[in-house]
Amino acid sequence: MIRRHYSSLKVDIFLLILLFGGVCFAGYRVTVGLHYTWNWSVIPQYILRYDAASGRWTTNYLLHGLLTTLRLSFWAGLLAMIIALVVALARTGRGLLGRLLAGCYIEVMRNLPPLVLIFIFYYFLADQLALFIGLDELVRHANPEIQAILAFFCCKPSQFSPFFAATLTLALFEGAYLAEILRSGIQGVSSHQWEAAHALGLTRRQTLYHIVLPQAFRQVLPAMAGQFISLIKDSAIVSVISIQELSYQGTQLMASTYLTIEVWVTISLMYLAITLPASLGVSWLEKKMAHQ
Repeated sequence: MIRRHYSSLKVDIFLLILLFGGVCFAGYRVTVGLHYTWNWSVIPQYILRYDAASGRWTTNYLLHGLLTTLRLSFWAGLLAMIIALVVALARTGRGLLGRLLAGCYIEVMRNLPPLVLIFIFYYFLADQLALFIGLDELVRHANPEIQAILAFFCCKPSQFSPFFAATLTLALFEGAYLAEILRSGIQGVSSHQWEAAHALGLTRRQTLYHIVLPQAFRQVLPAMAGQFISLIKDSAIVSVISIQELSYQGTQLMASTYLTIEVWVTISLMYLAITLPASLGVSWLEKKMAHQ
């Protein structure tokens, strides 16, 4: 066992050295081959800046984009989870119409590119829906306290309609995948559980709530957590409708500073700062659940 662990450690060290060497070689080729002049010293000021008027540090383009990405991912993930639960229950239900509608939704969402979906929902559905319910007017005429709350938890009031469209699109897209994951968990619960619940006189709703869903969530929790990590990465697609998330801010910053590599390397590291701990947490959760 000790010898096997030592051999694995040597392989890990070798791979780290190989990775470091590859990064150094890539940096050398960019510097020499492209005659690129590196300028990392200006990057920190685009993450945090000192506001002389208020006398305090405040977020700048990149950190502001990161916070927008986190807000967008949170609300889209929450809505996607609700959609997934409804669709999974319909997919595994007794009603033929519900199964057909749920299956149609899943197949459409899973077989269309997210870029196509974001344009469809932004220009046709979400935009018209926001106009129909007067969402922009409602937000614009809200009192300052509510606007401040919206700005903190979602986005600026002027960006609320695109933010709504982006959240809805991501939720519907990711909800299809989450619904299939949850469906597999529900169907993975033994039929004996249903029979025992029926013998005890429980209704279908009581059986789902008290017996089936807790076991289903337990089985698919690592897979669902992995899908939420994918949601964070997929949120970059909404930059095409000018949502000021991390990728959008990077594009604007690159266009104004011409620091192409520095900006995108920084953005990659910021995405990794979110997704890598989450990925490690999912791996830890899988190992923990495997030993229970």
